[in-house]
Amino acid sequence: MFLVSGPNLVVESCKAGVIGSFPAFNQRTSDGYEQWLKDVRARVGDNGVPWATQYPVHRTNDRLQADFALTIKYQVPILISTIGITREVTDAVHAYGGLVFHDAINVRHAKKALEANVDGIIAVSGGAGGHSGTYNPFAFLGELKPIMGDKTLILAGCMSDGQAVAGAIAAGADLAYVGTRFVNTVESIASEKLKRLVLESDITDVVYTDQVDGIGSSFLRQTLPGDDFREDLAKGGFNISEILEPKRWVDILSAGQGVGAIDDIPTTAELVDRFEQGYHRAVARLGAVPLMPRVAAAS
Repeated sequence: MFLVSGPNLVVESCKAGVIGSFPAFNQRTSDGYEQWLKDVRARVGDNGVPWATQYPVHRTNDRLQADFALTIKYQVPILISTIGITREVTDAVHAYGGLVFHDAINVRHAKKALEANVDGIIAVSGGAGGHSGTYNPFAFLGELKPIMGDKTLILAGCMSDGQAVAGAIAAGADLAYVGTRFVNTVESIASEKLKRLVLESDITDVVYTDQVDGIGSSFLRQTLPGDDFREDLAKGGFNISEILEPKRWVDILSAGQGVGAIDDIPTTAELVDRFEQGYHRAVARLGAVPLMPRVAAAS
């Protein structure tokens, strides 16, 4: 997560048995990105434990060439690509045995990523934090499943507990992608302001708009500028490097619609344990639900 995930969160996630990830742009330079790669690699080791980094594979990403070279150098197990992907990138990652998962907010983007031979699609549904889509998760999964073949299908958006993860799996996803809930963990590098607002907010405080940076995103209402604020999107056109400049996001803060279910700041290990327990409770509940009786269709 942008300005939330760092090496400590990634490493503790891996120790707890889930895949941790961080965006390259959480470090302001490629040199800083390399230091984080070294840190995670040293602490996780080469024992096959998966972890991931994320960045936009877009022509306006000024750091793309340098960050991608470092991704290959340190053989990051999973690259999460956003706002574009190319066959050149997937081939290079596959060459060292890595995987590429691509964020998609609609079916068209998912199809383009599959054509580039990604290993999985992260379906970013309505309610997710940050840059996100608007589709209902069940409808989105329903349209993606027929085109996925043997690729991995991952659902993102409001995965605030283990019950939500179980729901995603029951609906056809292979994995669930959890964001906002990990903002409020001990190991998160999120600002104290963001952590406090997550505790204080509910679903009514999350606003979806493209008027901040030109891309549809979910923000906390309390941190949005006044109505007179508009990015001059036409000036210079779309530039992802400028959009992801950390200084822009000191005051404007993002979270998903699942904030209302968050009321504390546990360690990552404690949170993953809760997810596991909630998941098993949900599965047990489904197993106890009577089978739906068949009824004759009206003639």
